[in-house]
Amino acid sequence: MCGIAGIITLNPNNVSIAKLKLMTDAIAHRGPDGEGQWIDETAKVGLAHRRLSIIDLASTADQPMHYLQNRYTIVFNGEIYNYLELKQQLLHKGYTFRTQSDTEVLMALYDLKKEACLHDLEGMFAFVIWDKQEQSLFCARDRFGEKPFYYHHNAHSFYFASEMKALWAVGVPKTPNPTQVFLYLGYGAQNNAAQPTETFYANIQQLQHAHCFTLRNNVITNHRQYWDIDLKNRNQSITLSEASDTFHQLFSTSIQHRLRSDVAVGSSLSGGLDSSSIVTLIDKLKPENQIQKTFSARFTNFSKDEGEYIAAVVEANNVQSHEVFLTTQLLNTQLNQVYHHQEQPFGSTSIIAQWEVMKLAKQHNVTVLLDGQGADELLGGYNHYFYNYYSSLMRTNKQALAQQQAHYLVLNNKAFDCGNNFKLHTYFPQLRSNLRIIKNKFTTPNYFKQFNAEYLNEYKNTPFNTGFITDLNQALYHSTMKGGLQNLLHYADRNSMAHSREVRLPFLNYKLVEFIFSLPDEFKLHNGWTKYILRNSMSAQLPNAICWRKDKVGFEPPNYKYIDKEIAEHSKEILLKHNLLNKNNSATNLDWEYY
Repeated sequence: MCGIAGIITLNPNNVSIAKLKLMTDAIAHRGPDGEGQWIDETAKVGLAHRRLSIIDLASTADQPMHYLQNRYTIVFNGEIYNYLELKQQLLHKGYTFRTQSDTEVLMALYDLKKEACLHDLEGMFAFVIWDKQEQSLFCARDRFGEKPFYYHHNAHSFYFASEMKALWAVGVPKTPNPTQVFLYLGYGAQNNAAQPTETFYANIQQLQHAHCFTLRNNVITNHRQYWDIDLKNRNQSITLSEASDTFHQLFSTSIQHRLRSDVAVGSSLSGGLDSSSIVTLIDKLKPENQIQKTFSARFTNFSKDEGEYIAAVVEANNVQSHEVFLTTQLLNTQLNQVYHHQEQPFGSTSIIAQWEVMKLAKQHNVTVLLDGQGADELLGGYNHYFYNYYSSLMRTNKQALAQQQAHYLVLNNKAFDCGNNFKLHTYFPQLRSNLRIIKNKFTTPNYFKQFNAEYLNEYKNTPFNTGFITDLNQALYHSTMKGGLQNLLHYADRNSMAHSREVRLPFLNYKLVEFIFSLPDEFKLHNGWTKYILRNSMSAQLPNAICWRKDKVGFEPPNYKYIDKEIAEHSKEILLKHNLLNKNNSATNLDWEYY
């Protein structure tokens, strides 16, 4: 786990060790265990690296790393979890290795397969490989976007880095992107679905997850998506028992691979189904003499505190629990640091709770944490997914819908509303979006009245789709691949790396993901239960009070409205200064609770 940076240019005067060091110094928190800068003989290629040592702690595994008589040079951020299996395959093909690192395995695999190597990788990664023979730079990012990759491309140079602050350190302008700012202020959107490479800053783009490209002579070529979820691959004949067994096997293998490390590994534990499942399986998979350390955020005198569930998991396993209690005062003291590391707006203080968990892990010298992120998006962990599921049943199987509604009523003590409004969106899914577009042409919605008129007129027609998704798998796909999960992964990467910690996510094993999407809908949402296949597969190992919990508690600290109101007041002054807000209307129309 590390930080990467580099400059590839047509002008040798643009590359220097001093510039590369400015970039790595800006992201030193990502790799406190070492640094390296390298410039090729033409002085047109410079690669830089900050190292957080996880696998193969020896200096021979330092980066930038060279391979095959220096033909290839790599800087790599992330982990290849199946590197041992890949290494055995490469040894049989005659490749040799001087280190025990996954980085060298990645370079050998690239030599063998070039771009096709991405299909073999099970892991989280952002990397570049300079091929001296081909005079080309290959850039790639993992399937889900766990590791970041930002770049600035102009007429003569290409700059890249793990965080934007490394680009700013060498003079890339820190200019806000007005389109993305409008989407955030107007709709709360943290990404531009129409232009997914855009960021909150003009002239800085991000390589999309599951994408790669090649840079040659300062021209980006073959920019493509190398992996996607196949929504047509559905197995309707599989039984629940068969599916549960396969799910458990894939999930266990994913955890086992993510335990590979030469430093201490622990877990985040919220007390919810997802993290509790991971902690429980780690306890079964780790050596008997090893104690698993867990790290949890707690809240004093707050209804969302999950202490009793955390205690149930700790009691059932060989776990050493560590907890941090969050207060309003503690949250306020961390805000500026969190802003600095996140580099973009965020709308919830849950990010700061996660920040404190990472800090707690650092205090107890645990470098790697396994975490349950991704399960909600893959398995339907939020109640709003019932809208998508029931909408599909309303169109295809009304008898099954009636049965599911009856179970939902018994389990949740309330009926699921499938009234006229629901039917309207089921049969006319684009109606909401189309009406919004028409309305905006003739009137100004209340949530737009906060804007300066000139700014509003320029950006109000920016595409923003609010159409209703009438299929569960499509909704889960949208959450997983179209921005929702990517936002959470952004938060997790920045919070963990700010404290030089690494977060590994077992639910984001791509084979497990492909299997989940192949399952019938009723294995995900069933009789009013969310994430049914996970519950069923873990029912023999988890405490019943956790496995079959009916409530879902959001990871939200107390007093968040009070804190967010202070943020909004400060933010409003900045927005007024830049003529984005209507000076006369901003005080009354600004949605305090939202910000």
